[in-house]
Amino acid sequence: MISDAIETTQCQQKDPVDLFHSGHFVKICAPMVRYSKLAFRTLVRKYNCDLCYTPMIIAADFVRSVKARDSEFTTSKGDRPLIVQFAANEAQVLSDAARIVCPFADGIDLNCGCPQRIHDDLKRTVDLCQKAEATGVSWITVHGRNIEERHQPVHYDAIKIIKQNTSIPIVANGDVKTLKDAENIHHMTGTDGVMVARGLLANPAMFAGYEETPLKCIQDWVDIALEHGTPFTCFHHHLMYMMERITSKQEKKVFNVLSSTSAVLDYLNDHYGV
Repeated sequence: MISDAIETTQCQQKDPVDLFHSGHFVKICAPMVRYSKLAFRTLVRKYNCDLCYTPMIIAADFVRSVKARDSEFTTSKGDRPLIVQFAANEAQVLSDAARIVCPFADGIDLNCGCPQRIHDDLKRTVDLCQKAEATGVSWITVHGRNIEERHQPVHYDAIKIIKQNTSIPIVANGDVKTLKDAENIHHMTGTDGVMVARGLLANPAMFAGYEETPLKCIQDWVDIALEHGTPFTCFHHHLMYMMERITSKQEKKVFNVLSSTSAVLDYLNDHYGV
């Protein structure tokens, strides 16, 4: 909650732009609705994630409602550097929302149509990015699909062209499942960072080079989630994603219908010693 954040995070801001001058590409946890909240951000930071985003927040609701602010934005002393993503279509509303969170975050991101960020006519996308650059934005993340291609291959060539036609850092997003994928995309596109969504849900230790979620990461998630008082549905869903690659079809049938934290903890202890 904002009230909880005041003592721990105010006046400890960092400049995330510095990450793009660190000599390696920046590894970023995407703004995932329902999922990239404080507990999950805490987990991925333990496994080499350089920069985290909050879930997308509706700016108008955030400004209007104390309840919305307390439920949508939670942070802590170690949750840095942190970018807060807003969805807004009015400049004043976005500005008002940004003012509320600016003492507790390191940057503000404007959602511009995730997951479609590429026009069929690539010149339109390049033009949009150049106009954004001219306004003074620090960097731009590009999801390399058009509006009809939610599950189609990513146009990394388009991201490369955008990078070649802008001067600010560009971040590539889309279909990153392993650290090797991220490295390849970085080299292929020349981008300054790689943002990951579903790949990190499936394997929060991905940026540390693990091909699948290690048991240590599962244990870390249990500890962090319990410490943060994570609601059961969120706690369970994250585990379902994390264990997708390491459980059999029959095990999934059993685990996915567990209905309490104690049942999940017993299952993990009995089957994995976690």
